[in-house]
Amino acid sequence: MPGFEFAIDRGGTFTDVFARCPGGKTRVMKLLSEDPAHYADAPREGIRRIMEEELGQKFPIEEPLDPTGISWIRMGTTVATNALLERRGERCAIVITRGFRDLLHIGNQARPSIFDLAIQMPEKLYEAVIEVDERVVLHQDSCQLHSSKKLKMVTGVTGEQLEVWKSVNLEDLEGKLQGLLTAGIKSLAVVLIHSYIWAKHEEEIEELAFRLGFSHVSLSSRVAPMVRVVPRGFTACADAYLSPCIQSYLHGFRSGFKNDLKDVQVLFMQSDGGLTPMEKVNGSRAVLSGPAGGVVGHARTTCGLHGQKPVIGFDMGGTSTDVSRYAGAYEHVFEATTAGVLIQAPQLDINTVAAGGGSMLFYRSGIFLVGPESAGAIPGPVCYKKGGPLTVTDANLCLGRLLPNYFPKIFGKSEDEPLGKKEALEAFETMARLVNQCPESRRPGSTPLTVEEVAMGFIRVANEAMCRPIRALTQARGHDTSKHVLACFGGAGGQHACAIARALGMQTVFIHKYASVLSAYGLALADIVHEAQEPCAVQYAPPAFSLLEKRLAALQECCVQTLTVQGFSRSQISTEEFLNLRYERTDCAIMVSAKNNPCGPDSCCYGDFQQAFVDRYRVEFGFTIHGRPILVDDVRVRGTGRTDFNGEMKLQPSGTLARIEMVTSCYFENGYLDTNVYLLEELSCDHTIPGPAMIIDRNSTILVEPDCTATVTELGDVRILVGNAKRANVSTFLDPIQLSIFSHRFMSIAEQMGRVLQRTAISTNIKERLDFSCALFGPDGGLVSNAPHIPVHLGAMQETVQFQTKALGENLKNGDVILSNHPCAGGSHLPDLTVITPVFAAGSEWPVFFVANRGHHADIGGITPGSMPPHSTALDQEGAVFISFKVVQDGEFQEKAVIEALLAPGLQSGNSGTRRLQDNLADLRAQVAANHKGIQLVTELIGEYTLEVVQAYMGHIQKNAERAVRETLREFARSKLGPAAITTSSLQVQAEDFMDDGTPIRLKVEIDPDDGSAVFDFSGTGLEVYGNCNAPRAITLSALIYCLRCLVGQDIPLNQGCLAPVQLLIPEGSLLAPSEQAAVVGGNVLTSQRVVDVIFKAFEVCAASQGCMNNVTFGDDECGYYETVAGGSGAGPNWHGRSGVHTHMTNTRITDPEILEKRYPVVLKRFELNHGTGGAGQFNGGDGVARELLFRRPLLLSVLTERRVFSPYGLHGGQPGAAGRNILIKTNGRKINLGGKKSLLVQTGECFCLYTPGGGGYGQPSGAVDQLAQAQVC
Repeated sequence: MPGFEFAIDRGGTFTDVFARCPGGKTRVMKLLSEDPAHYADAPREGIRRIMEEELGQKFPIEEPLDPTGISWIRMGTTVATNALLERRGERCAIVITRGFRDLLHIGNQARPSIFDLAIQMPEKLYEAVIEVDERVVLHQDSCQLHSSKKLKMVTGVTGEQLEVWKSVNLEDLEGKLQGLLTAGIKSLAVVLIHSYIWAKHEEEIEELAFRLGFSHVSLSSRVAPMVRVVPRGFTACADAYLSPCIQSYLHGFRSGFKNDLKDVQVLFMQSDGGLTPMEKVNGSRAVLSGPAGGVVGHARTTCGLHGQKPVIGFDMGGTSTDVSRYAGAYEHVFEATTAGVLIQAPQLDINTVAAGGGSMLFYRSGIFLVGPESAGAIPGPVCYKKGGPLTVTDANLCLGRLLPNYFPKIFGKSEDEPLGKKEALEAFETMARLVNQCPESRRPGSTPLTVEEVAMGFIRVANEAMCRPIRALTQARGHDTSKHVLACFGGAGGQHACAIARALGMQTVFIHKYASVLSAYGLALADIVHEAQEPCAVQYAPPAFSLLEKRLAALQECCVQTLTVQGFSRSQISTEEFLNLRYERTDCAIMVSAKNNPCGPDSCCYGDFQQAFVDRYRVEFGFTIHGRPILVDDVRVRGTGRTDFNGEMKLQPSGTLARIEMVTSCYFENGYLDTNVYLLEELSCDHTIPGPAMIIDRNSTILVEPDCTATVTELGDVRILVGNAKRANVSTFLDPIQLSIFSHRFMSIAEQMGRVLQRTAISTNIKERLDFSCALFGPDGGLVSNAPHIPVHLGAMQETVQFQTKALGENLKNGDVILSNHPCAGGSHLPDLTVITPVFAAGSEWPVFFVANRGHHADIGGITPGSMPPHSTALDQEGAVFISFKVVQDGEFQEKAVIEALLAPGLQSGNSGTRRLQDNLADLRAQVAANHKGIQLVTELIGEYTLEVVQAYMGHIQKNAERAVRETLREFARSKLGPAAITTSSLQVQAEDFMDDGTPIRLKVEIDPDDGSAVFDFSGTGLEVYGNCNAPRAITLSALIYCLRCLVGQDIPLNQGCLAPVQLLIPEGSLLAPSEQAAVVGGNVLTSQRVVDVIFKAFEVCAASQGCMNNVTFGDDECGYYETVAGGSGAGPNWHGRSGVHTHMTNTRITDPEILEKRYPVVLKRFELNHGTGGAGQFNGGDGVARELLFRRPLLLSVLTERRVFSPYGLHGGQPGAAGRNILIKTNGRKINLGGKKSLLVQTGECFCLYTPGGGGYGQPSGAVDQLAQAQVC
C-alpha cells in the first residue's frame, strides 16, 4: 500500500496542503505561512498534523518528524517571489565585461509609468559590480578591423566564429573577488558579452570564484543560454540572489525531519509547470512556482470536460488576480518580468492584474477606482478591524455575499473577533456621502446612491478590471473569449466568477472541489520535467537538417538519462523537441514544436518545424512573410516523466433534494434577493442549485447569480451555466459607476489595438522598440482614449484626425483608410505614419467614431538612411509625404499607389526613396489590421450598449478628464496666490529656455483660480529656424497634454478633455508653428522635450530632465540602424532623478548589445552611466550615459541631439545637469567634437562616443561640490 503523498503550496499568506493518505483518503488543510508562536515551518506542520490525525499517534512538534510512511512530497512556494518583492535575497555581486558596469541599471532604458515624474524603478538585486578585462566579438566577414593583426579565433556552440580580443585577466580579478568575500558577499553572478555561445571565460571565472571560497556562482551562459545579454544578465543575477535563499529554506525544511528526508522523494515545482528534484531547483526557474501549480491544476481538471473548449484560469487572491489560458498545451513565455526583474527562462504565460479581494477602493474626480494599491494581510480590509482601508472584500461583505458566521473568529487587535460587517457598512456610508456630494455623480432629480449601490458599483468596476487581462489573453491574440470555460479558483474568485463570465460572454464556469487549494492539488497532478536548451545560428533549410537532428538527439538523450536516473522507465518518459524560429530581419522569435506536423521530404526527422512556425505565425500575427528565410535561434528539448496521479473519487447520488443551510438576503443588480445557502460538503452529483444561491466550503464562497444554475459533477466539482440575464438599461445620462466601466473598456480597446500592431508589424522600431501609439476618437475627431505608449504622440493624433474630417468631409467613405504624416495635417515628423480608419454605423452618412495609430517607420526616404537627417533644411529632404492619402479605398489596399509615393523622394536630386519598402508595406498592413481590431471591439461595445450610450460616454469620459485638469489648475493657482486668490482674478507664471542655436521658447501661463481655466501663450518664442528643429503645432499640443496629465498626478482617462480648459496661443511663423515646407524631423524628437522643460519650469514642478532623445542613425546600402538613447531625469521636491532612463516625450527601448553586434557592423565598447553628470541639489539629478560605438567598416553616421550647449536647468537652488557631448575618436587617437547635429562618413576603426545630458538638481545642495566638474566627457 502506498504511503502518504503530500502536495504543498506555500504562499505568501497561507500554506495549502493536499494529502492522499494510505487507503486513498484525501485531506485538505490551510495554515498561516508564518505563525512562529505555534510552529517553525508551515509545510512541515501541515504534514505533522495530518499524519498525527490519520495515524492516531503523537508527533511532538519540537522533535524532528519521522518520515516513515511518506511516499513523496511535492512543493511549490512563493519564497523566491517574496524574496524578489521584498528584496530579501542573498547578498550578491555581478562580474561583467568591462564597459558595461551599469548595464542592468539601464536595462532597456524605458520607464515603467510614463506619467510619473518621480521615476520609480525596482531596487537592484546586486550590491557590487566588478568589471572584468575580457572581450569576445562575433566574427564578421565584412569586418575591416584588424586586417593585419592575427586574432585568436574560437568556435561557439552555434558554430559561429568569435574573435577573442582580450582574455580574462584572472590575476587582476582575484584581488577584486577577494574583496567581495571580505565584505561578506559569497554569491556571484557572471555576465559576459556573447557568453551564451562561448562560455569559456565565464567558466574560468567560476572556477576561480569557487577556489576562493564563494558558495554560489550563477553563470549567465548556463542559467539562460539565449541571446540578449540584458535579460540573460537579469536572470543570472536573480539566480544568484534567489537560489541560496531557496536552498536555505529547503535545507531548513529537510532538517525538520529525521535523516533529512533521505529516503523520501521531494520534488519542487518550477515556473514552467514541471517538477524537479529538490536538489536541482534554482532561483531563476522558481519565481512562479506557486502560480504554476494553479495553472497545472486548472489545466488537468477542466480541459476536456467541456467539449474540448479551451480554458481560462482565473485565480483571484487577496492582492492580485492571475489569469492564464490552456488549450490542450501549456502556453510558455521565455521572457517575463516579475517584481521588476526580467527573467529569461521558460515560464507559464500568467498575466497578473492588481485587483484582488484586498484591492483598495477610491472615488476621485467623479470616477470609481479599484486598486492598484492593496490593503495586504496587515492591516487588511476594514472588516478585519485593524484600521485598514475599504476594499473589494468589504464591498462583498456589505452586499451579503460573504457571511461572517462562516469565518473563524480571528479578527480585531486581539484576533478573536468575527468579521466586521458593521465596520464595513459604516465605512461605505462615509464613501456614499462622498460620492453623493459630487455634483457629477448623479443627474438632477435623481435620488442619492445608496450604500449598496456604491458597494455594487465598486464590484462592477473591479470585475471590469479583471476582464482586461482575460481579453488580452484571448481577443488580442485572435481567440474568441466567449468560446472559453472560466476555471475559477483562489479564495476570492467564487464571488465574482458568474459576473465576469457573463461580461465576457462565457457560458460556463467550472470550480473544482479543491478550488481553494488548487495550486497544491496541481502539484500532485504535475509531471516531472527536465529541459535542455542550447543557442543556434543556422537557417532552417535542408543543408542544416542533419546538424539540427544531431543537436536535438543529443539534448533528447540528456533529458532521457536525467529522468531515468530519477526512477522513470523509458515508457514513462516522453520528449518534445522545439526550435526557436524567426524570420530573417525580424526580432520576434517563436518557440515551436512540430508534434502536430509530421516530418516530410522537406523537413528534418523530428517534424515539419517550418510549417508549424508558419501556422503559428499566422495565428499570432495574422500574416506570414512569403519567401523570407527562417532562422533558428535556439534548440530545445523538454523531457517529461509521467506520474499519472489521480486523486479523484466519484460521488454517489443522494436521492434527495439538496439541504438548504439557511436563507440570506444578498444584493444584486436589481436589489436584495432571498438567497439559499448550501454547504458544498453536503452536495451530491444529483443536485442542481438555481441562482441566486451561495455555496460555501471551508475556505471559499461561491456565488451563483440570478439566471445562473449550478450543478455538482460526479467528482464533486461545481459547474455553473451562466444565463443571459437581461442587462440593466444604461441611459445616456452620466453614471459614475458606468463612467469607470467605460473608461476601462475604452482603454482596453486602445491597448488591444497596440498589441495587434506590435504582433503584426515587422520592423524593429514597432515590434521591439515599441515606437507607436494607438487611440480611439469620437465623431468630431476628439481623443477619447489613448493607450500610454509614446507621449509625443498623445495630442498630435487628435490634430491629424480632426484635419481629415475637415479636409475630406463627405469624401470619407466606408471602407476607406487614411494615411497621413504631413505637419500641416497634425503630423509630428515624417517617419511617424498615422493610419486613420473612419467607422460608419448602419445608415449613417458621417463616421460615428474613428480609430487611429501612429508608428515610426525605419525609413521613408530622404537624404540620409533612417529618414532622420540632422542637417535637413526643408521638409522634402526628410522623406515621403502624405497629407490625406487613401491607403485603403473601398476595402482594397492601394499597394501600387503606396509604393509610388514611398519611392517619390528619389526623383529629387540628392534624395532617395524609401530604403525599406517591404518593411514599410508590412508595417502599414499591420497598422490597418490594428485599426480593424479597434473597429471590431467598438462595434461589440455598441452592440452591448447602443451607439447613443457609447457616444454619450465618450463625451462623459472627456468631461471627467476636463474636470480633473480644472481641479489641478485651480489648486495650483490658489496655492500660489494664497489669501489673495479671493480678490485676484488670475495667476500668471512664466518661463523660458533656449535651444542650442539660441532660439528662445517663451511661455506665459494665466490661470483663473475660480474655474480652473488657463491660457498658455508662447508669444516671444523665436522664429522658424533654417534647420529641422521646427515643431508643428501638434507637437506642442502633445507636450501640453503630457504635462497636464503629469500635473494631475493620478490615473485619469487621457483624452481631449485634458485640453478643454486650456487655450493655446502660438505665434505663426515661430519655431512652434512653422511654415508648411519647414524641416521638422528634429522638432518631434528634440524641441518637444524643450517645450516640456519650459512648461514644468513655469509650474516649478521639477528640474529639467536631459531634454533630448539623442538620436543616432548609421548605415549604408546594406544596413540601416536607428536608436534613441537615455539620459538623466530631473530631480523634484522629494525625489532624486533617475539615471540612465528615457524621460518625458519618449519611452522607446534600446537594442540589446548582443543583437546590435550580431546584426550590424559595429562593436559596442561601452554603455554605462556617466557618473557625476546629474546636477547636485538637496535632491540630485539623474546621470546621463556614456555609449561608445566602434565601426567595423565605413558607414554614414547621423547624430541629431540637443542640450549640447544649454544645460538642463536645476530648480530652487539645484545645480544644472551636465550638457551632452558627441565625440568622434579617429584611428590615430584624435578627438573631435561633432556638435549637436552632424552627418558624416565614418571610417573603419573610428569610434563614436555619445555622452548624454544629466538631469538638473532640486533644492540647494548641502555641500559646495561642483558635480559638473566631475563629469566624464571623454
